[in-house]
Amino acid sequence: MRTPSRKWTVAAAAVVALTAGTLVSWQANAEPDAAALDWKPCSEDGKVDCATVAVPLDWSDPNGETIDIGLARRRATNPDERIGSILMDPGGPGGSGVQLVKDGGVFTGAVDERFDTIGFDPRGVNTSTQVKCDPELTQTARAAMDPRTPKEYERTVELSGELAADCREKTGPLYDHVSNLDVVKDMEAIRVALGEGKLNFVGYSYGTLMGQQYAEAYPDKIRAMVMDGNMDHSITSTYKHMATQVKAAEDIFVEFADWCDTDAKCALNGMDTRKVYGELRDKAKAGELTDPSTGDKIDFNTFSSFIPRNARPNNWAGLADNLKALYEGKGKVAKTMVKAEPINLPVQAMWCQDWDLPVGGFGEWTKLRKKLAKKYPNTQWTSNLDNSLMCEGYPGETTNPQERLDIDDAPPLVMLGNLHDPATVYSWSKAAAKQSGASLITYEGFGHTIYAYGRKSECVNDAVDDYLIDLKVPQDGLRCPALEKPGASGKTLDAPFDDSLDYN
Repeated sequence: MRTPSRKWTVAAAAVVALTAGTLVSWQANAEPDAAALDWKPCSEDGKVDCATVAVPLDWSDPNGETIDIGLARRRATNPDERIGSILMDPGGPGGSGVQLVKDGGVFTGAVDERFDTIGFDPRGVNTSTQVKCDPELTQTARAAMDPRTPKEYERTVELSGELAADCREKTGPLYDHVSNLDVVKDMEAIRVALGEGKLNFVGYSYGTLMGQQYAEAYPDKIRAMVMDGNMDHSITSTYKHMATQVKAAEDIFVEFADWCDTDAKCALNGMDTRKVYGELRDKAKAGELTDPSTGDKIDFNTFSSFIPRNARPNNWAGLADNLKALYEGKGKVAKTMVKAEPINLPVQAMWCQDWDLPVGGFGEWTKLRKKLAKKYPNTQWTSNLDNSLMCEGYPGETTNPQERLDIDDAPPLVMLGNLHDPATVYSWSKAAAKQSGASLITYEGFGHTIYAYGRKSECVNDAVDDYLIDLKVPQDGLRCPALEKPGASGKTLDAPFDDSLDYN
């Protein structure tokens, strides 16, 4: 069982980083003295360059063993008007900023003209030195996150411990040094390596925690910082952490059901959407729900992912079609509804080092589930809580336990929150903005994160662009109207991250 330790402070007095094999030192009151990063093309079209930054594996031993942090860069499209670089992270934990930059543009054309976009892979992830775990054991452990008996609960905790032991053995010392505070120090090393005096950062979802805690540690090293879909690292109650997410799923379901019951375009129109969903939910709980096209069982956790995965109204027609097929026991259910979640190998160590949210045994687990089901009677649960038990058998320390944000002397910061976000719920963004003093932009629509990358809210994009380019702080309390229309399409709006984002 883990033992929480006091949150340690990220030292701002000095940073020692190894960059491209060369030692780089920088004192807080001196200009950066960074070695040039060894950028090399990493895409066939030559539009993206890659490099690595070497950083201490253990920041308390800055002259000890090092690990690599992977970077990818898209250059500013108008180099004559270039302002600098924007470091970005897509969240997770365990998301790859390198891959996202390789895949395409992240920001708007206006921002792409003026900034290099730098995606990074947090320690443990992808092109950075990796946390390594047995994939089969990872699948087995994650599939056990819905225990229904004391024996199953014991097995869940046992598997959590086995997974941690396996990952630690395969990874080595890095496994115990992947908290968000380690990542924050890596970000500072990246800033120094880039040779820029001030950091521009855009973090999505779990990447917002990186931004929040960087601002606590290095407030004087920030030029502009945008955090889209915020974590609230002040929540210490396990029930509150669960309830805020289930409430978000419940609110989205109610909107969906109200649309279905009043619009003939919904396949469930006239069938009482709440009744249909409730009967399917109960069958999934009892292990009796099957895919009519394959005969495969659909467990409760998979079923509870349907609403978060289809949070945006333009997916609701397709969601209704799939629910009807399940209800009538005929037809085809889309593979995207029932496919397994991607395996994210670093997530256990990252999450358990950042969060102390104990469950306390099968009895308490049962009480939590019953309390949530009573308060939110339709959804009762959300697949975003699948990580709830994986720290019960984790043998390490919570080196970055929850605390309220304490940010002093930072420049104006900007946060964004979607009113109907199924993953990083709106109440979290409100709380983080209040604690940090950041300006909060509220998008009154649906889905997970909103700024740029194919999302078409001019209200959001223009406000963020003005801030990043000209440092114009958005008006206090800016609210941007929803763009989505229920049932308009079965396709998901282009966005960097799926609504089923798995930190989460």
